[in-house]
Amino acid sequence: MHNLQTEHSVPVTVPIDANGALVVQAQETAKTWGLEFKAAAEQGLALFQQSTHLELRQLDEPKVGAVIVDFASNATTHRRKHGGGRGEAVAKAIGLKGQKIWRVLDATAGLGRDAFVLASLGCRVDMIERSPIVAALLQDGLNRAATDSELSTWLPKKMQLHHGVATELLANWQGIHPDVVYLDPMFPHRKKSAAVKKEMRLFQQLLGPDEDADLLLAPALALAKKRVVVKRPAGAPYLANKKPDVEMAGKANRFDIYLIHSTSE
Repeated sequence: MHNLQTEHSVPVTVPIDANGALVVQAQETAKTWGLEFKAAAEQGLALFQQSTHLELRQLDEPKVGAVIVDFASNATTHRRKHGGGRGEAVAKAIGLKGQKIWRVLDATAGLGRDAFVLASLGCRVDMIERSPIVAALLQDGLNRAATDSELSTWLPKKMQLHHGVATELLANWQGIHPDVVYLDPMFPHRKKSAAVKKEMRLFQQLLGPDEDADLLLAPALALAKKRVVVKRPAGAPYLANKKPDVEMAGKANRFDIYLIHSTSE
């Protein structure tokens, strides 16, 4: 389970030379997500309000770098345009074939990377994120994408964020039932690459692993119309110890696919 006390003790702060408008913007961010505004934070984790974006920083370890959600970044744009499209593993795992456009519920949204890939392929993606810190970063990324000349034409219609506890929202979903529920709960990472190390180091410090992740599977299976897809590290056990109908194994990750056998079809 996420360490909510740690999360809510992460303040929203500003650069030392911040003007009044930026301070007000940071205070609004703090109020929106139920966080503390702290003008002179110097150590620990903090949401850093810049004039152009919001970022997560380890203030007393500047070499770690900042975590930002940027759907218009060079890396994200390259993946969207040259990453394989519907041939990408996540697209295959959710069953995206031909002209089918799935409605997907990503119940563990995180930084929204897989959700963005699916949205760029035409899916309508609802995202659930329970951490106010991560949700703030993700909403900031969505807001900036809505002003991008290229992304603004489609992304706001394809991605929507819901801030709340996934087990509760899955069990009491008020929207249209998704074709696919997608789960990628936090798992202790051992990868060595710089990008993963930076983000996962901060995320593990902020959130820790999802110790209650097993509780997601049952409500996900009850809600999804077509399938539930669980992304796991290659050597990780099945979620809730339930063997999937299909396994898609990759070098680093595995997709466990639970098919919903509808009696009405």
